[in-house]
Amino acid sequence: MAGRARNQDWLAARRTEVAADHILDAAERLYTDRDPASIGMNEIATAAGCSRATLYRYFESRDALRTAYVHRETRRLGREIMRKIDGVEDTHDRLITGITATLRMVRDNPALAAWFASTRPPIGGEMAGQSAVITALAAAFLRSLGPDDPATVERRARWVVRVITSLLMFPGHDETDERAMLEEFVIPIVTPASARR
Repeated sequence: MAGRARNQDWLAARRTEVAADHILDAAERLYTDRDPASIGMNEIATAAGCSRATLYRYFESRDALRTAYVHRETRRLGREIMRKIDGVEDTHDRLITGITATLRMVRDNPALAAWFASTRPPIGGEMAGQSAVITALAAAFLRSLGPDDPATVERRARWVVRVITSLLMFPGHDETDERAMLEEFVIPIVTPASARR
């Protein structure tokens, strides 16, 4: 009987993950339609079809929910970016392709783009600057460009996050302008010493 009880709950962890994802999906729908800073836990619970108590069981606060959403989307974007740069051998091209793909994917996703609208509070920039997950993924991307001192890679990763955040909040004239800025001001600094031309 005890073995049967244990077996009946083998999906418990998966149910928790599915429930949390369902809540984050509901939050994403709200972020698409409205300013993310204005959305409260009541609205997210209603959109998810659950009670506030249930919502708080999965996310202790609005900040925790926002962080979970940003981290989920960061990981998803990170996987897509790595697919886009797979096969790009030249370090400079890999860096430009990775950054421009990031900008394009965030801008093309209404829920993510809302976090960086210049007419709204800068919560996207705040989240990007505080997120260890975003910095870690940026550092992993930079390490893929070539070997370098770990402390240097981490500083450069934080710098790349700031550059991307800046371009999301204050875009260049067009993609060509942004690419030129990246080539002139970012590539010379962020490229590992072993790959500099």
